[in-house]
Amino acid sequence: MKIHEYQAKKLLEKYGLPTPKSIVTSDPVKVKNSMSELGSTVVIKAQVHVGGRGKAGGVKIARTPDEAFKAAQEILGMDIKGIIVKKVLVAEAVDIKQELYIGITVDRSSKKIVFMASKAGGVDIEEVASNTPEKIEKIYIDPAIGFKGYQARQLAFSLFNDSKLIKSSISIFTKLYNVFIDNDCSIAEINPLVITNNNELVAIDSKINFDDNALLKHPEFEELRDMDEEDADELHAKASGLSFIKLDGDIGCIVNGAGLAMATLDTIKLFNGNPANFLDVGGSSNPEKIIDAFKLILKDKKIKVVLINIFGGITRCDDIANGLLIAKDRINIPVPIIIRLTGTNSEEAHKILKAANISVYTNMDEAIKKAVAVSHEGELSQ
Repeated sequence: MKIHEYQAKKLLEKYGLPTPKSIVTSDPVKVKNSMSELGSTVVIKAQVHVGGRGKAGGVKIARTPDEAFKAAQEILGMDIKGIIVKKVLVAEAVDIKQELYIGITVDRSSKKIVFMASKAGGVDIEEVASNTPEKIEKIYIDPAIGFKGYQARQLAFSLFNDSKLIKSSISIFTKLYNVFIDNDCSIAEINPLVITNNNELVAIDSKINFDDNALLKHPEFEELRDMDEEDADELHAKASGLSFIKLDGDIGCIVNGAGLAMATLDTIKLFNGNPANFLDVGGSSNPEKIIDAFKLILKDKKIKVVLINIFGGITRCDDIANGLLIAKDRINIPVPIIIRLTGTNSEEAHKILKAANISVYTNMDEAIKKAVAVSHEGELSQ
């Protein structure tokens, strides 16, 4: 779950991290009037859940109220990578001597938390990691032990020589770690963390994402959601009890179980196909889920074939078969359907489908090869 910069800033402030004074608004007049409170120079930043705001013109500096008003008018309503800007953060400008990067995320290969710090701040850290990885200091933290003082000092000495900055940064690192742990974040970063001309550290910009799997522990986070920037199909899927992620291919997938769904996507790619989505109907035997799944994936006009891959355990194959027949009666399914059903009540399911003149597979590879072949036939016929 993503939150906006202004929301991340509030969270940092709650933990005592230094940030510039700011306001958030959707009114250019308030932007203009904010200069009396924020100072003679302000930075106006679009609040959207995508990167590249600066390159798109979504970040502007204003030195007069009129400039601030004009900048806000230009940014509000701007389309940045398909998202319309509805709010701006107006922050006091900070005299910057140097830009740094600090960030925390989970390193799945080591099964630890990784704390990163770099003198190359203010740019995409992914670019730094790719081109000059030696510029990033990494500390791996065992979550069972926590972030220790010697690790904070190691990070501090990798960035600073000045004793004042070393002391200040150790406090900042510790507080950011607490933000990450207390709120079950998947990422918490400050980019840039700047050294001002007064030799102080200030968090100019922050990105914080929460782990979706931990949201049940934090019902208060629901009010931070920006539904306008959430994927409408993924929200619909969640409401229907489905796990859905849209991809770029042309083979629609309806699968039960996340593991089988991932294996299905991998096998489609192995056979030179392109999956259009990840869709897990879960362990329910409710036929309505199949109907909802069809409605969801058929919104994508690139779909050339739908692959249903069910290994019945808790999920009953006969309910899946009945759900498919109900779906065919209720909605128009304009593309071929390839079905693989095996497991609980699979024999009954095969009888139901064969009676409706629908062929069904028991072997996963055979079904996926057929789906890929059908998708390629669709490409040739275009």
